[in-house]
Amino acid sequence: MNTPKVLIPVALGTNRDGDLADAFEAAGAEATRMPLQALRQGEVKLTDFQILAVPGGFSYGDALGAGRLFGLDLIGWFGDQLREAHDREMPMLGVCNGFQAIVSAGLLPGEADNRGVLTDNQSGTFECRWVTLLPEAGNDSVWLSGVNEPIRCPVAHAEGRFVAADLAAVDDRSGVAFRYADPVTDEVANGAYPANPNGSAGDVAGITDPTGRILGLMPHPENHIWPRQDILRGRRVGGQALPMFNAAVAAVRS
Repeated sequence: MNTPKVLIPVALGTNRDGDLADAFEAAGAEATRMPLQALRQGEVKLTDFQILAVPGGFSYGDALGAGRLFGLDLIGWFGDQLREAHDREMPMLGVCNGFQAIVSAGLLPGEADNRGVLTDNQSGTFECRWVTLLPEAGNDSVWLSGVNEPIRCPVAHAEGRFVAADLAAVDDRSGVAFRYADPVTDEVANGAYPANPNGSAGDVAGITDPTGRILGLMPHPENHIWPRQDILRGRRVGGQALPMFNAAVAAVRS
């Protein structure tokens, strides 16, 4: 059985690339972390891999617009490769800054087509806390196959609030993947803080493109793969995100 290969591009300041690599390797893939400058040298291409995963973690010092800058680098330097990867139906993932980046790169519906943008948290502060994510019923994304239980994982961002002029268009034309939920009831947060940590419209924590192959989310599922990573370990059961990574790797193998 072939081992799927995952490319994790790394920008200056990125610090969750190792965690993301660990998550994919736990799912049976081979993960390669590579700085953008090394990718520019052309020794490898995006299309040498089966999955593209853009990590979070303070790219470019997490300065204002850092995710946008990351996205502009991706499309500016690797636009042709991204389009080829998209045409080959490559699964793609963007986490936190990586979510911002793939929206900026045009890989996910965003501001340009009036279907959502990521902006300052409603609290006006950097939010670093654990949240509960409810997978959206009816979204048949390759990333959600077999993901039937809520995921508990941390957020760490200042610009993670998802807003959309027409939230129904997000539901109908792209697809909500995860919504923030109450950690006790596992019901949708309905805007309640801090269950919804940033004030996202519709409690949206993550979205997919219309094909379901591209997923972006602000929380960090790579930081809850094993029970030992849970800050409340021993006081609750489950909530690991490994099934999400298993699903994407299995889809590439099939």
